[in-house]
Amino acid sequence: MATFIFLVHNGYAYCVVTKDSVVKNVSIAFLDQLKADFTKRYGGGKADTATAKSLNKEFGPVIKGHMQYIIDHAEEVEKLLKVKVQVSEVKNIMLENIDKTLERGEKLNDLEAKASNLRNEAQGFKKQGTRIRKKMWLQNMKIKLVVLAILLFLVVIIWVSVCRGFDCTKQKNS
Repeated sequence: MATFIFLVHNGYAYCVVTKDSVVKNVSIAFLDQLKADFTKRYGGGKADTATAKSLNKEFGPVIKGHMQYIIDHAEEVEKLLKVKVQVSEVKNIMLENIDKTLERGEKLNDLEAKASNLRNEAQGFKKQGTRIRKKMWLQNMKIKLVVLAILLFLVVIIWVSVCRGFDCTKQKNS
């Protein structure tokens, strides 16, 4: 059985037909190399003006060279592709780590702002608490002074009623 693999890029279709025994990644690598060479040679509209089969003489040997290289170095190409896949995976992991680090930094900034806000609110609470404590102390002192004044007034009333005036040293004349 045969496997057909297509690659479409910038309006051009690249196709390779392989046996099922050929590793798919090797075929894809062949197509990628073919696309890169074709784009390098005929990019910028050169291929758009070419007539049918007019590039066979010029590009046919290039295709044959790529096919021979893939056949001769299939194991190396496969290893290289595995390394590229691993590099791509590591790159993706690194990008994810960078994103997570940036998110962590944003969260730390939010946490810092909240801590600063909490510190400001705590200072405001402390000032308000001090103000209320002073107000309550002043109110408490006023109450104590009023009670003291009432007690002094009662002592004076008792004194005046017992002594029949302010001078208790007078003796009663009978």
